[in-house]
Amino acid sequence: MSKRGKFITFEGLDGTGKSTQLRKLAAVVRAAGHKVVETREPGGTLTGEKIRKVLLDSGTAGLSPMAEMALMFASRAQHIAEVIEPALAAGSVVLCDRFTDSTEAYQGSGRRLGSHAVRELHRVLCGNLQPDLTILLDSDAGLSVSRARRRNKRALKVASRGHADENRFESETRAFFARVHEGYLAIAARDHGRVAVVDARGTPGQTHQKILEVVRRKVKL
Repeated sequence: MSKRGKFITFEGLDGTGKSTQLRKLAAVVRAAGHKVVETREPGGTLTGEKIRKVLLDSGTAGLSPMAEMALMFASRAQHIAEVIEPALAAGSVVLCDRFTDSTEAYQGSGRRLGSHAVRELHRVLCGNLQPDLTILLDSDAGLSVSRARRRNKRALKVASRGHADENRFESETRAFFARVHEGYLAIAARDHGRVAVVDARGTPGQTHQKILEVVRRKVKL
């Protein structure tokens, strides 16, 4: 029987560099001889990617907060069953761009649905699966959101016809993102053994080195 793998998640506001840092870490872990699965939420499966389109498309701006949270968990439950658990059982290192902390920060704090509902749904629908390590990339909320908005606008300009519009959350107010940011910090304070806050205000290379230090210290690969 193979040894169970490790589950590492990346969290933070859009524009903090999560996807870039995940890819950089994946390259290092693979070079060290480990099997690596890179994935994301919402998404990660065929069903999850369809749900992602509904959740992030600016055309679904009228989606209710409760429906939004339910869809997040629908995608996540399928993701765990189809991708995450099988990979961990096979001994792979799973690197995931967002997980339940995102739902607690965005829907729990940003949408003001509260942490209790999110954590209870995670227990019931996700078997309370917890990452071995969560890397929370922290930077100025205003700058991060502005960067994400510019990125999504560029993607729409150069993309072929039918490219997904993922601007729905970026159209939210600064007050919304301030609540999300505070929500993330509250999670980090509560689960400080699992969540490592990494200052992402420097260059991508500097942030990558900080992440490597955290991974070497907290996860025995």
